Amino acid sequence: MEITYQGKTLSFTSNQEVFSPHGLDKGTEAMLNHAVVHATDQILDLGCGFGFVGIYFAATLPAAQVTMVDIDPNAVQLAQENAEKNHVSPTIKQSDGLTAIADAHFDVILSNPPYHENFSVPKHFIEDGYRQLNPNGRFYMVTKRRPWYENKIRTVFGGVKVIEDNGYFVFYAQKRVGEARGHAHEKKHTLSKKLQRKLDREGKH
Repeated sequence: MEITYQGKTLSFTSNQEVFSPHGLDKGTEAMLNHAVVHATDQILDLGCGFGFVGIYFAATLPAAQVTMVDIDPNAVQLAQENAEKNHVSPTIKQSDGLTAIADAHFDVILSNPPYHENFSVPKHFIEDGYRQLNPNGRFYMVTKRRPWYENKIRTVFGGVKVIEDNGYFVFYAQKRVGEARGHAHEKKHTLSKKLQRKLDREGKH
């Protein structure tokens, strides 16, 4: 099958065992509509299925470093075949979430998680994704549900933007480096107050 997005047409093989086997699903399209991705970003397609998101960015941003993971070996095999079919060479691995790429770090993570199940999978995607984002890295997730995802992402990242698009919720969060600097400043300020009290005591004796 052929999929065209933003003027780029790519060819894919799929089967009934993967998510959205007949083409680009509306949720993934909504997420891509709002994702900001730069030419040299390190990109993770988290839960890649037959591989559209990662292959699209590998084809349109040749200087980017694209990684694609899925827990399903069938999806991984399809993604590998589709990468070859479209003449791109992203890193593709079978992985339960980010476990197989635990040492890697990314500028952008994009995910359309299995939200018809319980929240254990997106919970790990969000928590591990935050840990493996570079400073100021961007996290995008799309679902048809809002409350749990909005609260979880806000708790982990310290903030979240929610965009409604075609019946889906696109969540965007950024790993802020300013938080760490703020904590460091707070600690430094506390130490200086302790030092001041010590100096005050010494001055009184």
